Amino acid sequence: MTLTNQIKSCTPGLAVVLGLTIISTIVGNAFPLMGGAVVGILLGIIIRSRTTIAPQFNAGIQFSSKQILQWSIVGLGFSLPIADVIKTGMSSLEITFATITAAVLSAIIFGRLLKIPLKLCVLIGTGTAICGGSAIAAITPVVKPDEHDTAFALSTIFLFNIVAVLVFPAIGHMLGMSDSGFGMWAGTAINDTSSVVAAAYSWSDNAGDYATIVKLTRAMLIIPVTLIFAFLFGMTRRKETISEETGSVWKAVPWFILWFLLASLFGSMLPEWMIKTAQFIAPVMITMALVAIGLSTDLGRMRQTGWRPVALGLLVWVSVASTSLVVQHLTNRW
Repeated sequence: MTLTNQIKSCTPGLAVVLGLTIISTIVGNAFPLMGGAVVGILLGIIIRSRTTIAPQFNAGIQFSSKQILQWSIVGLGFSLPIADVIKTGMSSLEITFATITAAVLSAIIFGRLLKIPLKLCVLIGTGTAICGGSAIAAITPVVKPDEHDTAFALSTIFLFNIVAVLVFPAIGHMLGMSDSGFGMWAGTAINDTSSVVAAAYSWSDNAGDYATIVKLTRAMLIIPVTLIFAFLFGMTRRKETISEETGSVWKAVPWFILWFLLASLFGSMLPEWMIKTAQFIAPVMITMALVAIGLSTDLGRMRQTGWRPVALGLLVWVSVASTSLVVQHLTNRW
């Protein structure tokens, strides 16, 4: 497909997303405790549950939920000095390792109690531990689950992404968390980048910046974690088969993180007006991405998942969120 045809195919969906973004931004400004991003994803979900999205809008919606989200993260990088990014990222590793361990162990333990297949447990645990759909996409060729297991895991993970956006800020206020404390919690305990951004920026801009850095640091662990599972699941396979499968890991690596780091590195060299422009555009793009994700949410498919995977997702999610809070509390971080 040529670039011209791609633009034409995306235009209808982008127009719808942009229109809903404007509405979400206005409502979000009127209710700052929610913010435009949270309003956007809720509005998208409501519309999708009430109407059928015509096929001509799908390309633009998919483009908004993926590419525009990635570009928005890169845009945030221009206003975040690289020294702060490195410092924040390194300071989050302790909690990140603790939450990943909690996710994988709780998924296996609770999964056995619920009599859920091991491969589905691994998918849910890894998706919750690192970065949701991206982690599941990376580990699927390694674990080789059934297609319905992958669909179950994705639906379960996405369900708790939405829940996290709504409940994390409320819990954070109840606990009296600071901006950095909430940013650390959101960045280490919410699995998908879009949901991390939505929850953290609804708290404050400082929390949003902090959570974004923590989340991107955590997302890079997709590589070593996937390689570990490749070794564990591939112990009985031929070496060359493992090599072929692990090679596919690189296709799921979130490479936009590199562009985020470059934007952070060179942001200080740009004129102030460009930085302010990026600071204005990035939140709008984030809201666009969340609107598109809401429009892509199929609640009917989630209902078909069944209660066991959902119960496992809930238990793993609570384990990760609790572990992050406990470690922060023990190290006096919130």
